[in-house]
Amino acid sequence: MQVRTFKIVSLVAAAALALAACGSKTDSGASTDATSAAPDTAASSSAQATTDGATVTGSAVTGSTEAGGSTGSTADTPELAALKAGGVLRVGTEGTYSPFTFHQDGSGPLTGYDIDVITAVAQELGLKVEFSETQWDSIFAGLDAGRYDVIANQVTVNDERKGLYDLSTPYTVSAGVVLTRSDDDSVKTLADIAGKKSAQSTTSNWAKVATDNGATVSGVEGFAQAVQLLKQKRVDVTINDSLAALEYFKTTGDTDIKIAVTTDDKSEQALAFKKNSGLVAGFDAALATLAANGTLATISEKYFGEDVSK
Repeated sequence: MQVRTFKIVSLVAAAALALAACGSKTDSGASTDATSAAPDTAASSSAQATTDGATVTGSAVTGSTEAGGSTGSTADTPELAALKAGGVLRVGTEGTYSPFTFHQDGSGPLTGYDIDVITAVAQELGLKVEFSETQWDSIFAGLDAGRYDVIANQVTVNDERKGLYDLSTPYTVSAGVVLTRSDDDSVKTLADIAGKKSAQSTTSNWAKVATDNGATVSGVEGFAQAVQLLKQKRVDVTINDSLAALEYFKTTGDTDIKIAVTTDDKSEQALAFKKNSGLVAGFDAALATLAANGTLATISEKYFGEDVSK
């Protein structure tokens, strides 16, 4: 598993933290590359990262050369106070799911919408960020094992995950889409995927959507591999987040595949923590501050051209 440690830079002047209610979350996939750089008030900082025992250089979009925000509060839970005392927020993420969490040009600095959001949240809490990169199908196992404090990786909110994990206030709202090859007109509704092969990360929310509608899931590591199998005619469809798909088409100009169906239901994505973590209220307060001061909107517009945080 890859670990990338980054210094937080000053993003925006933080308002005082206020407690907020708990949220909920779940989901992901993997992809290609896309945008870079941080919001207008942010900068990129270099840091050393450990990759399977080897030290490499990486960077992440963050806020200031030192962690800012609130470093302690009488309202903090004991768990949040302990996290702040340690000074480091350990974050699990894929690093292969553009435009949410990916490496610029495939091997450049870790960046993306989720990376910018969690970095801004950490800055609000006065924490530096340490990223641990892992495949989606093992990302929750890493959280369960205590390898990181939080998952920032488009975790889609559903009832099962609400029962297993603490979930923050949603910071992304989107729809699902079914992708097919451009010359395939057999899929016009979700019901049409019955009996077809769908390329999915096996533990993702989209894998459940596929099986619930009668498709057979072919396991992949993420969105990029799913698209590859689809183009190679090894599967018939793949289902994923509309934002990931639209960004893929925007950055690649690929005309070999198309969006065949957009689902009616909207999905919400959140940060995920261990159950009874004692951290959600503090992180929700930070997200509320970032929503109120326009930071979430700025990050959204950077990657998607519109505010996808609400």
